[in-house]
Amino acid sequence: MQGTVDGFSYGFVTPVAAFLMACLGGALGLRCTTRSLRGHGTARLGWLALGATSIGSGIWTMHFIAMMGFTVQEAPVGYAPSITLASLAVAIVMVGVGIFIVGYRGATAMALVTGGTLTGLGIATMHYLGMAGMRLPGRLQYDTLTVSLSVVIAVVAATSALWAAVSTRGFLTSLGAALGMGVAVTGMHYTGMAAVRVHLHGDGVTAGGGDTATSLLAPMLIGPAVFLLLAALVVMVDPLLVTGGRDRRPPAVTASARSGAAAHRHGHAHHDRAVRYQVRAPRRRQRTGER
Repeated sequence: MQGTVDGFSYGFVTPVAAFLMACLGGALGLRCTTRSLRGHGTARLGWLALGATSIGSGIWTMHFIAMMGFTVQEAPVGYAPSITLASLAVAIVMVGVGIFIVGYRGATAMALVTGGTLTGLGIATMHYLGMAGMRLPGRLQYDTLTVSLSVVIAVVAATSALWAAVSTRGFLTSLGAALGMGVAVTGMHYTGMAAVRVHLHGDGVTAGGGDTATSLLAPMLIGPAVFLLLAALVVMVDPLLVTGGRDRRPPAVTASARSGAAAHRHGHAHHDRAVRYQVRAPRRRQRTGER
């Protein structure tokens, strides 16, 4: 029996909310990646970790907010908590690998292609692993061509967003990149959902097991949403992330560099005194001869 799928059971409420969460996660992640390029050591590591967690949490939250609007008219839909949480972990880890490659390698072509591909595959893996956590009295079937298109959208969007993160400094430019990433990630989700066909067993009235979308997803979304808000506060506290400006603090100078600079200044001072003496001496001799 073919199930009747509705991905917009709440109208445009869930798509708009999902898009906003994708933009928030993308904006925070990209700005943290930009900030990491000005840091070193543990500071860079911390910014990249925050960026990866922000993007992973943002796309995971976006996915399951959108899934709250997904229904099959002939059957109830449930979710397995373990697989649902596993999809969040996969998103953070795979996105993190891609971001760390770009954060430490810079805006080279190889780093962007590798990092963007891994980040995009992380987004797609999160989506389809989350779909594998669905429980209903039937099975899901996917159109291969549409699924491939959704993966391409994810990879291209991730690569473009990472390029913007490491190549631009302006706040408005970065905001545009975050909006573009939100559009692409949300578009990837609904492209992937367009590939879904539900085949029900029997009359489809038996529950498929797992928790319902409201009982499981709503409480689970609170944690990532709170994290994104806290990450936004961190971004707002750091002026460099908001303005995209450069760090004007003088760089740290080692003891050897200070001693070398002092010796260099001393040498210049000695040379200047010698030159002044050589200039004044002939004048004195000339005055003595005149007398």
